[in-house]
This record gives sequence, C-alpha cells and structure tokens, in this order.
Amino acid sequence: MEKWFNVGKIVNTHGIKGELKVLSMTDFPEERYQKGNELTLFIEGKEPIPLTIASYRKHKNFDLLMFEGYSDINEVEGFKQGILKVDESQLQDLDEGEFYFHEIIGCVVRTTSGDELGVVKEILSPGANDVWVVKAPRGKEHLIPYIEDIVKKVDIAQKEIIIEPMEGLLS
Repeated sequence: MEKWFNVGKIVNTHGIKGELKVLSMTDFPEERYQKGNELTLFIEGKEPIPLTIASYRKHKNFDLLMFEGYSDINEVEGFKQGILKVDESQLQDLDEGEFYFHEIIGCVVRTTSGDELGVVKEILSPGANDVWVVKAPRGKEHLIPYIEDIVKKVDIAQKEIIIEPMEGLLS
C-alpha cells in the first residue's frame, strides 16, 4: 500500500490560462514544484489524478502552478479544494537533525531520567521552532519545543525521543 504525503492544497484558480493558486504544505517548494516534477491530485470522491508541473512561480503568499495538458481555466476549475500529494518514493533525504512530521508523530517521549511522558500526537509550527504536542497516558498534554537545549536524542528507527526538560516545562 502506498503512503501519500501532502504537498499543497489548491485554493483557487488564477487568471484564465489554467494557473492554480496553491497553499503549500511543503518545506521545499522550489524543489517540489520544479518543471517536470510529478504530483498526484486527490479530490474527494474521485480517482487520484497524476499531474506534471509545467510552470511554477510565487505570488504573494501562494505558489502558482500550471500543469502539462491544462491550459484553460475551465479545465482546472474542478481541481479547487484538491490536495496535491507525493508518494513515499518522492520524499527527499533530509540533513542530519531534520525530520519529516510523519517520522516524529507517534514517537514515545522520555526524559533523560527515563520517565515516559507520552507520545507525540501533533506538531505545531508557530514561529522560530516547532512545538511537539505530547499526549500523556492519562490524557494530559505537554508542549515540547524542538530546541537543542531540550531535545537530546531522536531515534526514528526506535520511535523514541529523549528530552531534558527545563524547569517549569512539565508543570
């Protein structure tokens, strides 16, 4: 079974020549949206549609894409609200210390003293650093900032994260 990962959401058309306004969900828009790259469009209730990028440009807070074989607004009108995805084979290798969200979500978080805090359920990206939402077995949530002073070890293979909580973090 293929695993699919979100790249962007088509929020509207742009102009009359088939250009689409995309709200990106990727950290690599310049690489992901290069001419000739393949994306798959998922629209609820329809079969996935493979698409090849014909052009890409930035416009305000959006990425504007055109796809090969689609050069008219009427041909792409039905793509609105669709989600652009890539399969697992299209994921890029990351630098050391960088992780995809799906690799972190589901990891068990322990302190350096061995206490289990819970499992990462969600990742927030409010600003300078990500914040991992860790749900404890009894339902309490801890917000763990992904910073070097706190996160000491991330072992994706073992699905385990070791942290050194600073004063007040877990209270």
